[in-house]
Amino acid sequence: MSYSGLLTAGCIADIMCGNELDKPVVQILGTKRIAGSGDQSERFRLLISDGVNMYTFAMLATQLNDLQQSGQLAEYTVIRINRYITSVVNRGERGEKRVLIILELTVVKPGASIGQKIGNPQQLTEGSAGSSNSSTPAPHPRTESAISVSDGSGHQSRSSNTNGTQNSTMLQNSLCHPISSLSPYQNKWVIKARVMSKSEIRTWSNAKGEGRLFSMDVMDESGEIRITAFKEQCDKFHEMIEADKVYFITKCQLKPANKQYSTLRNEYEMTMTNDTVIQECKEDNASVPEIHYNFVPISQIANMEANTVLDVIGVCKEVGEVSQFTAKTSGRELKKREVTIVDSSNATVQLTLWGESALNFPTSSNPIVLLKGARVSEFGGGKSLGMVGGSVMKLNPMINEAHKLRGWYDNGGSNSVVTSVSTRTGAGTSYSTEWITFHEAKERNLGNGDKPDYYQTKALIHNVKSANAIYKACPQAECNKKVVDLDNGMFRCEKCNADNTNFKYRLLLNMLVGDWTSNRWVTVFTELGEQLLKKTSQEIGQAMEYIKEEAEQIFSAIAFNNYIFKLRTKVEYFADAPRNKVTAVEIKPLIHKDYNAHLIKNIQEMTGIGKK
Repeated sequence: MSYSGLLTAGCIADIMCGNELDKPVVQILGTKRIAGSGDQSERFRLLISDGVNMYTFAMLATQLNDLQQSGQLAEYTVIRINRYITSVVNRGERGEKRVLIILELTVVKPGASIGQKIGNPQQLTEGSAGSSNSSTPAPHPRTESAISVSDGSGHQSRSSNTNGTQNSTMLQNSLCHPISSLSPYQNKWVIKARVMSKSEIRTWSNAKGEGRLFSMDVMDESGEIRITAFKEQCDKFHEMIEADKVYFITKCQLKPANKQYSTLRNEYEMTMTNDTVIQECKEDNASVPEIHYNFVPISQIANMEANTVLDVIGVCKEVGEVSQFTAKTSGRELKKREVTIVDSSNATVQLTLWGESALNFPTSSNPIVLLKGARVSEFGGGKSLGMVGGSVMKLNPMINEAHKLRGWYDNGGSNSVVTSVSTRTGAGTSYSTEWITFHEAKERNLGNGDKPDYYQTKALIHNVKSANAIYKACPQAECNKKVVDLDNGMFRCEKCNADNTNFKYRLLLNMLVGDWTSNRWVTVFTELGEQLLKKTSQEIGQAMEYIKEEAEQIFSAIAFNNYIFKLRTKVEYFADAPRNKVTAVEIKPLIHKDYNAHLIKNIQEMTGIGKK
């Protein structure tokens, strides 16, 4: 059976000469895997045929790797190339080679059903493939027109940053690459992208020297990528770049992304070079989408793991004072401010700001705070938010969500009863915890994974270690570090690098609790401890110092009482020895009616009673 009519005969030569073809059909005659290194994904090189010519310099875009790995692109398979680009790769002494990069495809006919090579294709020669060693191919509209200039004699000369007008014209007239199609196999491209965020200038110092840098995250309709500028490029472009604006960008170095510092969905990142050209696009920005936000209600942050990156919008309810201290490791002076934001889910979360963001934050007027790419932190069961590289904070943004939130807050939302997901104890949160006994928790090795585990149980308080239940802490509102008594009326906080004339008491309870299967030592922090003991830390601390009998009565009052415990468990290492640390994140009095209803529901589920 003849399949010659399936293929777009001669299409490969046309493509290699820079012509744009609409969905050419070719046959795959072979594949070669190119292993990735580091964070770089593996790539697949294809031998393709159009029935007339064969070509070995075809690459599969990484987003199509699963098609090859699943066997859909086997030998003799016929495919329709729905979207592609070509790029020129420099091979040193062997000159340049034009590579076909397949971005989207459709399988027309599986290779197993064809089982043969279609036609008698011949290897495409260097000349007919548009190699720079022979005749110069027609400029590809996506690449050459953006980065090279003809001098009228048929030779191509590199454009430079010194000719700003010429560069600007070329960039604006060029056809742009989608960000998702960029790869190290391309050295000539232009992107048109919107700046999602721009960092402040940071300094760095190591054995090789020191310098300045900033980074920006950009996006188009296809994806997003981070671009970093060092030294001269940092000074040149930092003031020029503004968040939310659209720019043409070309001549950056592409390399595998360092996922330790970036959460963007791209396996690559860019570094600016001396040849980098950036030009603001002042017209026709409709093709670049506005920044998209996936806002998470603040109440849901309580259920999220530490280091989760998310978008949040809320009203500033409280603003703390700026605190200044010296970092132990670097000796640098640091400035920090704590801000509390609330939203219509009737929950608050604490946001930590550093440096200029802390100093410049408005202390009045309850602004709307929008956070994109904020990171969740956890301490003592409570969750808070912080800004990381690539995070964006906007005040009073002109978007619908902000207008709705302002209306909610001004019309009674400011007086709503709220819970704080940043409370260390986690009291009032809504963890999706299951009922587990202590024995079951041990059998299931809870807490031994990379992330903490949560569960709840009904347990009896057997004993409270009262001897070390209280400590003297730094009086600063945002600092709870234990202070050192200098025996001269002063108390030193090493974290804040400050001496104070006073201190505050903080609770740190260790309780032995047990259910009907086993016992556990459980840690309880200040806020939850005060709720449990029905006394403030100050009252308990003064009793511990001056009226020991009263303090013992406070602790013994909760002994041999049943409570519903929501617990966090995680293996931690102390002196290189593992220890499963269990922390209470919520403690509720046992209400027998509710607990009995829970038991009845469990019995019905196990026996099938009540099911229709």
